[in-house]
Amino acid sequence: MKHAVVFAHPNPKGFTGTMAQTYVRAARAHRHDVIVRDLYGMDFDPRLKLEEIPCTEPPRPGADIVAERKVLGDVDVYALFYPFWFNSPPAMLKGYVERVFGMGFGYAHGPGGMEPLMQGKKLISITSSGAPMAWVRDTGAWRAVRKIFDEHLAEVCGFEILDHVHFGEITPGIRQDAVESCAGEVESAFIEQFAAQAAANSNV
Repeated sequence: MKHAVVFAHPNPKGFTGTMAQTYVRAARAHRHDVIVRDLYGMDFDPRLKLEEIPCTEPPRPGADIVAERKVLGDVDVYALFYPFWFNSPPAMLKGYVERVFGMGFGYAHGPGGMEPLMQGKKLISITSSGAPMAWVRDTGAWRAVRKIFDEHLAEVCGFEILDHVHFGEITPGIRQDAVESCAGEVESAFIEQFAAQAAANSNV
């Protein structure tokens, strides 16, 4: 099984980066293949171009998107790692989704309308916020992100949503033991979702 860890934060050594690296280590420890898409490190351009918008003519993705889609061609699991900024995913990640998972890769025109092209592929998200989880729920941010990002992306592209693990109260002064506890939850989430595959691989 091959995973694409899509990491959207400018600090690779911060909390989000630590969670992403924990997932990478867990996957590799269980003999899964992993590629890391560090969007800030790649200097990914999140701006959707005019020629990439599905209008009257077939969209024409830029060379960077053609190359990115080629890298992702055989990925089975997309693992998204990002913080909540203004109670929503970062613009960098939103732009990545818009450009990469657009027409011709995430979905396509079919006889009955739009048809998803990601059937059989899976989606898992690991996120964080400075606010407590209770506040994120009470303000409606949690349901909004799940509805307009996770569920809509899954519906349009055909992903199977595995899980969305969220950590609240992640502040610059977070203690190391708290970070390690969260990392343990990420590792446990990986094992829970991919236990059967991991067990099969361990017997090879």
